[in-house]
Amino acid sequence: MDILYSILLLLTGYLLGSIPFGLIIVWLVARRDVRTVGSGRTGGTNVMRAAGFFAGLMTGVLDVLKGLLTGYLADLLLPGHLLIKVFAVALVILGQIQSIFLIERDEKRRIHLRGGAGGAAALGAAAALWGPVWMFIVPIGVFVYLVIGYASLTTVSIALVGLIVFVYRYLAGLGPWQHILFSLIALGLVSWALRPNFKRLAEGTERTVGLRALMESRKKKTE
Repeated sequence: MDILYSILLLLTGYLLGSIPFGLIIVWLVARRDVRTVGSGRTGGTNVMRAAGFFAGLMTGVLDVLKGLLTGYLADLLLPGHLLIKVFAVALVILGQIQSIFLIERDEKRRIHLRGGAGGAAALGAAAALWGPVWMFIVPIGVFVYLVIGYASLTTVSIALVGLIVFVYRYLAGLGPWQHILFSLIALGLVSWALRPNFKRLAEGTERTVGLRALMESRKKKTE
């Protein structure tokens, strides 16, 4: 029975992560396909570009809940099986980045999957493992978003801060090593998803957000 529940949890984690809430919300609010806007991703930042702040916020909240719900199901079905829980919530992030519901063909007729960058799903997944971690991740993430001004770095900060917190808790004897494993997987997944963004950052062409975007907009108006 444990094997069956393990397979069910892993599959559920990926499928929950794959639900493209951003695509659905933008269509309901603005009758647009979010994949044709900005980065083409279905995460909160691009939803905000396509349909406004509250649509982006709702998308982010729902993406966070994917990880929390998967963690709850893991505790319910397989209490004490921490490694299965870790992989189940990590698969939520994979599903958010590579959604089975967003299958497309490129110009060379190759099949590929689309989705978001995985930041909100990573936050929810980390909180499913240790609830208070959000108190470290969210303030730093908000600072990076508003002040440093890049959504891609905000996403990376979510996974990186989670890793730092879980490493500290392990070294202090307060948390298990499996949480570190999760954070390494999460950081690897979001970094992989953000490869195009890192390239644009290096080239100086990455889209800005927060106060940086506001200052750039005002500067253009005064020129």
